[in-house]
Amino acid sequence: MIPKDIEVDLNRSSEALPKADLMTRLTGAQGLICQITDTIDDEVLAAAPGLKVISNIAVGYNNIDVGAARRRNIVVTNTPDVLTETTADFAWALLMAAARRVVEADEYARSGRWTRWQWDLLWGLDVHGKTLGVLGFGRIGRAVARRALGFNMRVLYHDTVRAEGAAERELRATYASKETLLRESDFVTLHTLLTPETRHLIDEAALRLMKKSAILVNAARGPIVDEAALVRALTEKWIAGAGLDVFEEEPKIHGGLASLKTNVVLAPHLASASFDTRKAMAMLAVKNCLAVLDGRPPLTPVG
Repeated sequence: MIPKDIEVDLNRSSEALPKADLMTRLTGAQGLICQITDTIDDEVLAAAPGLKVISNIAVGYNNIDVGAARRRNIVVTNTPDVLTETTADFAWALLMAAARRVVEADEYARSGRWTRWQWDLLWGLDVHGKTLGVLGFGRIGRAVARRALGFNMRVLYHDTVRAEGAAERELRATYASKETLLRESDFVTLHTLLTPETRHLIDEAALRLMKKSAILVNAARGPIVDEAALVRALTEKWIAGAGLDVFEEEPKIHGGLASLKTNVVLAPHLASASFDTRKAMAMLAVKNCLAVLDGRPPLTPVG
């Protein structure tokens, strides 16, 4: 796929390059294909005066200083659409696992402690017929809402921009304020970008608005949730549980979350991690990069 006249410097390690190494290897580079673990800030960009395009293998791009890139006339791209359905699937996997205590049940079944059918063993929460609150109603948020139709759920959503009427009717979704959504939802799932405005969008005040029987799901970006507040909410039973795929300081997980065994499901940032989807993301990133280097518009530019 890559033309023979393009020289590729590939980081073959599974680890992100140290910043100094990244800056050294970007000297003379015209294109950069990176992941969310790569921090591309103004200092890095200053070390790469020939850079024309930054192609991020992700939907989110909070790892890139987009403003600094634009000041240098560097195109920034991401990989929307190709991971929408896979990420929505995984958000539901977290929701279902937390609601029906699947991780606890797996551990119990393997432990040898299960010796008979028991009336009150590992009771969980019903999903069908309940209220789903979707914070962030873009591609992934709508895909999550679409799956709720099969569970006959009431869907509330909140976003900075209200969806068009056709989308609301198709998904049977009702626009609500953030506060109303938090108060009335049995499950709250997060699908916003990480911006200064959404950092700690779910803080102590937000968590205290939620039902004691509610479950929080985050498959977006870790810093959207104040993890210290979430630990208190789970420990002190402000809410019933959480399913988390992302964390504030990945790969570090707040010790309070890691120690909770009964009301939180944790995953290591796997929402888009199917073979087909990760391959499609990489291919789109390469196509974006090559398009810009060839003087053509990118397929999926940021903003």
